[in-house]
Amino acid sequence: MSYTIALNFEDGVTRFIGCKAGETVLDAAYRQKVNLPMDCSDGVCGTCKGHCEQGAFDMGDEYLEEALSAEGQVLTCQMVPSSDCVIQVPVASTLCKTQVGKVEGRVAVVEPLSEDSIELAIDLDEEAGLAFLPGQYIHIEVPGTGEHRSYSFSSLPGEARATFLIRNIPDGVMSTYLTERCAPGDRLTLTGPLGSFYLREIARPVLMLAGGTGLAPFLSMLEQLARKREEGQGCDQPVHLIYGVNKDDHLVKTDALDAFAERLPGFSYATVVVDEMSDHPRKGYVTHHMDAEVLHDGDIDVYLCGPPPMVDAVLEHFDAEDIAPQSFHYEKFTPNQAPGEAA
Repeated sequence: MSYTIALNFEDGVTRFIGCKAGETVLDAAYRQKVNLPMDCSDGVCGTCKGHCEQGAFDMGDEYLEEALSAEGQVLTCQMVPSSDCVIQVPVASTLCKTQVGKVEGRVAVVEPLSEDSIELAIDLDEEAGLAFLPGQYIHIEVPGTGEHRSYSFSSLPGEARATFLIRNIPDGVMSTYLTERCAPGDRLTLTGPLGSFYLREIARPVLMLAGGTGLAPFLSMLEQLARKREEGQGCDQPVHLIYGVNKDDHLVKTDALDAFAERLPGFSYATVVVDEMSDHPRKGYVTHHMDAEVLHDGDIDVYLCGPPPMVDAVLEHFDAEDIAPQSFHYEKFTPNQAPGEAA
């Protein structure tokens, strides 16, 4: 038996390794040429300390396990996983002699969804697809430009076809390529996965807030939740998504959201349109529609992906209303840059 361990480094790089039954994470990493920090390898010095965000494991020494778990920490030299795990490593990937991965693929589909967004599907060369955590992003090189742009996956990890929602920006480097030059079969290079914005284990109600093409990572998260339920690992906590756009015709993938509502008991969503001239039943911003019933008196995990003004507005709203979610994970993005640091 082998477990998949996601190592999230301080610089945003994620590296996936396989860990054999009975093997420590440190040994598994070294076997796969990832030099995690270490000194004594006996569980004494603390050099290999990290934080296990999800997964089951054994530390061997009961006292050591209790002492570290109080701080949410693990020692990778002693940690023996008994399930897939996600571990935060508090150093840069370059210091561990590893780097972000690359994968090649071919354009399969380019479909305008609205004047504002394009869906891009890429068939990856790797038959096993690409490992990432739902919510993470990747750099996509724009052919003929020497530049790249960064997009969150809307597809499920491990699938041979990766999909993305891309904002259509006039004169944008990627937008111009997709609307004027792109053709099925074009070769693309993807670098990643990256980012600390991803779905954690669900232990309480979840509120998802999406702005525009910031819907993409939530489609990946919801698909994972739906697949787990179909495999008998259902989530019994309510999950609510508020999806905001500027105009009526900017609302996309609502058919997918309807399907998730059918597949995931406890999942609900609401759409919001900024345009005052809209006939949409909910107008304004997402902050206008965060009712008490979805806030659960702050006993929630919040995930937010959208442009910087939206992220700032939500932070200000929580502060003004004296709401302190149990956890708050967000990612800012600007049209022509990589997503900002997630928190």
